[in-house]
Amino acid sequence: MTRIAVVEGDGIGHEVIPVARDVLALLHPEYEFFPVDVGYSRWEATGCPCADQDIAALKSADAILFGAITTPPMKDYQSVVLRIRKSLDLYANLRPIRGDGFDIMIVRENTEGLYSGIEESSPDRATTLRVVSRKGTGRIARMAIRLAKERDGLLTIGHKANVIKSDVFFRDICRTEAEAAGIAWNDKFIDALSLDLLQHPGNYHVVVTTNMFGDILSDVAAYLVGGLGLVPSANIGDEYALFEPVHGSAPDIAGQNTANPIAAVRSAAMLLEYLGDDLGAARIEAAIRSLVTRGICTRDLCGSYGTREFGDALLTELAKTP
Repeated sequence: MTRIAVVEGDGIGHEVIPVARDVLALLHPEYEFFPVDVGYSRWEATGCPCADQDIAALKSADAILFGAITTPPMKDYQSVVLRIRKSLDLYANLRPIRGDGFDIMIVRENTEGLYSGIEESSPDRATTLRVVSRKGTGRIARMAIRLAKERDGLLTIGHKANVIKSDVFFRDICRTEAEAAGIAWNDKFIDALSLDLLQHPGNYHVVVTTNMFGDILSDVAAYLVGGLGLVPSANIGDEYALFEPVHGSAPDIAGQNTANPIAAVRSAAMLLEYLGDDLGAARIEAAIRSLVTRGICTRDLCGSYGTREFGDALLTELAKTP
């Protein structure tokens, strides 16, 4: 039996993840879903945002559907997301940006860079160690190359090698891997890339970059498709996989039934692709497009539907198609 761990997380995660879970349950009633409670609200209640047994529970799943997590700016608070990514070695963060005339996959290194978690803080200085290793760079480059081959597209390497020596290291390893694989590639400074991707999205197919740069670039690219409420992501390792919307926990709108669940639902579609159900993923995308085209959408897309109401409409739409 396929087992799916469901982590609602914090804030609007409690609203959008149930919609995505219901979509998966409709398409695959044979799946077993089980909850795992981690995040800031768990920390407020128990003093522990994520315990060893929670990590073990996540590892027992065939895939993880994950909501947004709040990470407060407290030096003694360990990021739940970073802990999970490292514990499950989810080294590749895949963020698709698809629209009319473009289909971009941003491949973000997911376990090191400025999110290494190696930090120090004092009254006069705070430092974060940016880690770029040969192992980490090589494997994220090979993941991006594989995706570029599947898409028969160009690999773009995003970096800041004109300023940062660790980016020279990253760029050169990616170049070497691409040349060894015989794949077409180019490279761009990340600031210029961010602008050009918005101006000419059709020129890009697969973009590989470091952790922080990938986080920022994918958020910027969300502008092309209507905002963060529409963009999914996959966190992939050699043994485990976790799927989550790109947006944050948005505590300012939590509990108001206004959050857009499309990013969470599209993350569920990526989960289905990972499990081998490409048809189910395509059905989800077709149903979303059908609803939005007819004006059935949440307020961020100029609609009048709440989170729950859009979810109900999506389930009805999916039930119409075999």
